[in-house]
Amino acid sequence: MTDTSPAASAPAKPRNFFAALEIDNRLLGMIGAFVVICLVFNFLTDGRFMTPRNIFNLTIQTASVAIMATGMVFVIVTRHIDLSVGSLLATCSAVMAMMQTLVMPDWLGLGLNHPATMPVAILVGMAAGLAIGAFHGWLIGYLTIPAFIVTLGGYLVWRNVAWHLTKGQTIGPLDENFQLFGGINGTLGETWSWVFAAIAIAGSLYALWQSRRTKVMHEFPVKPVWAEVVLGGVIAAVIVGFVYVLNSYEIPAARLRRIYEARGEVLPEGVTQGYGIPISVLLLILIAIVMTVVARRTRLGRYIFATGGNPEAAMLAGINTRLLTVKVFAIMGLLCAISAVVASSRQTFHSNDIGTLDELRVIAAAVIGGTALSGGMGTIYGAILGALIMQSLQSGMAMVGVDAPYQNIVVGIVLVLAVFIDIVYRRRTGDKI
Repeated sequence: MTDTSPAASAPAKPRNFFAALEIDNRLLGMIGAFVVICLVFNFLTDGRFMTPRNIFNLTIQTASVAIMATGMVFVIVTRHIDLSVGSLLATCSAVMAMMQTLVMPDWLGLGLNHPATMPVAILVGMAAGLAIGAFHGWLIGYLTIPAFIVTLGGYLVWRNVAWHLTKGQTIGPLDENFQLFGGINGTLGETWSWVFAAIAIAGSLYALWQSRRTKVMHEFPVKPVWAEVVLGGVIAAVIVGFVYVLNSYEIPAARLRRIYEARGEVLPEGVTQGYGIPISVLLLILIAIVMTVVARRTRLGRYIFATGGNPEAAMLAGINTRLLTVKVFAIMGLLCAISAVVASSRQTFHSNDIGTLDELRVIAAAVIGGTALSGGMGTIYGAILGALIMQSLQSGMAMVGVDAPYQNIVVGIVLVLAVFIDIVYRRRTGDKI
């Protein structure tokens, strides 16, 4: 008979405040590093770094790399690497650009801004990314070619395939509806941003309650009630603060006037509006939620982490690791296509150098976020925070006036230091290195 006594679900006595909250120490460390970076650059730029405008720009600049970093977590967890993501992004961007400017208007007779142009272009681009990623996975999983070699070849091949598709030309402007995914050209606005905040807070609190309820049902230790309340309050405060800052970035009066004129209205005297949450950031949040659910709640996610932890044991347990490799790289290819949507729409055109060095930024974001290069360990939120830390460093140095070569030097040093700190942490805590 199941023991339903109060002692069965009694919370363990925590040693300190943070132990009661059960927050990963590495997450706290990354948050602390991000806060320090923001404060330092805010001081060096006389308060310009932490303005609503710069924070808005920081979020849309981070979105493309962060989307791919969520997929790179799965790749690295399974003890592989993908050096082709930047080139694959370029190919998907070129495919979507050609769909919008050549195939749809000339071959199908649909105009550039036709309602069907944007969804068709995105679907074709996503299909291309999925197919190329699955092809990489097949070469790695079934032909047993090392992922380093396959994706290094992909790095060279797909960059030049993109060049061939566009004949080396810059393609644009892109479809107006397509540009909504770029950031400043597509936002939720103030009202809908607050609606999103309310939904996000409700969803977060429900997730906390559901998690506690599940632990109690299975007689696992749970946090003290006060710790759950504090954690819920912190999450709500972060969401509200984030939306408030983005809503505080006001649309310039001239642009707002043109928006009203396009609707056949006159801008009332003294009326101002904030941009709100960019659609690209909303897309990143949705992808982060989906990838986290896949990692924690699905059979695929369990297989990915089991295979990364011990490939031989996973095979003996009946996991088809070859097919799993195809699935992981297919997901990576799909996310590269989605990142191509964000990156090209932010530029409003496709360029030959789009995605250049993104493979290094994506890998660095995942590793800085705590993904173990030895496999079996990594988090989606860590990779996103790693991407945000990297972008904050680069943006801050650019605002201070540091030249691009020195920016890359600093990012490289930070990457090596982050890996070293992670190794030391795992040795001290007994985790796998």
